[in-house]
Amino acid sequence: MTIIEALLLGLIQGITEFIPVSSSGHAAIIENLLHINSESGLPFEALAHLTVLAAVIGALRKEIKKLLMEFCRSIYDVYENVRIYFHNRDKKDARRYKKVISNNYRKLFLLLVIASIPTALESYILQDMTRLAGDNLLAPGMGLFITGIVLLVADFFPRGKRIPRDISYWTALAIGLIQGLTVFPGVSRVGITLAVCLAYGFQRKFAVKYAFLLSVPVLAGSFIAKWGHLSGTSFGWQIWGGYVAGALTAGIAAYFCIKKMTKVLQNRRFYGFSVYCFIIGAAAVAGSFLLA
Repeated sequence: MTIIEALLLGLIQGITEFIPVSSSGHAAIIENLLHINSESGLPFEALAHLTVLAAVIGALRKEIKKLLMEFCRSIYDVYENVRIYFHNRDKKDARRYKKVISNNYRKLFLLLVIASIPTALESYILQDMTRLAGDNLLAPGMGLFITGIVLLVADFFPRGKRIPRDISYWTALAIGLIQGLTVFPGVSRVGITLAVCLAYGFQRKFAVKYAFLLSVPVLAGSFIAKWGHLSGTSFGWQIWGGYVAGALTAGIAAYFCIKKMTKVLQNRRFYGFSVYCFIIGAAAVAGSFLLA
């Protein structure tokens, strides 16, 4: 992979990561057109996921800080409840226990954890199939068609009002299971997750926040998995320089894109994204036959 290719891939991945048009689909299409070997591109993918993760944390730092603070407070409340239990047992007292899940941020943290577990398991199980699907133009093209259809249908869902306190843990589990299938190139994680959240009646602002926050464990897991495949491989400093430059480009683009898309996805319909997915998907499918 040349430095120009790394910069191009980084820019496109950063822009499309938080737009419901599948960054993995775009990356697979470009890699196939430029004949970039998937194995040689692993270091770049790992570094790009790391910089995009940093961009998400930076863009959503206020929300993430609140989540972590409430998580720490909930752990302290669990500790206090254990103390209360032993006090009541030893002193024959009846002190009231603290409510651990006492606000929306504590509930949201649990919803994120529950949804991330099946996604991580499916990503691990399907990783070989995912890599195989990314080695041609047909699979990401079909994935983009699926994304376009889902986004088109999502525009017809009624506006929901559900926020964390109204969401069951079974709903979070179902969202995680469906999100796990978005590891296939062309199937947009943000788009599918948003559509499923809206189908469950999530408030649109909360649905966007939930989908974006779910990207934190997804990106972290992807970085760890891809970096683990690099053990025993070595590259020259020139190649690493290109990878780092491309990854930084991805992170910078993702930071500004997530700021913009947070407002866009909260207020606009998905029709335009759906049409775009159909066009790019059709071009990829046609290219798979023409270049065969």
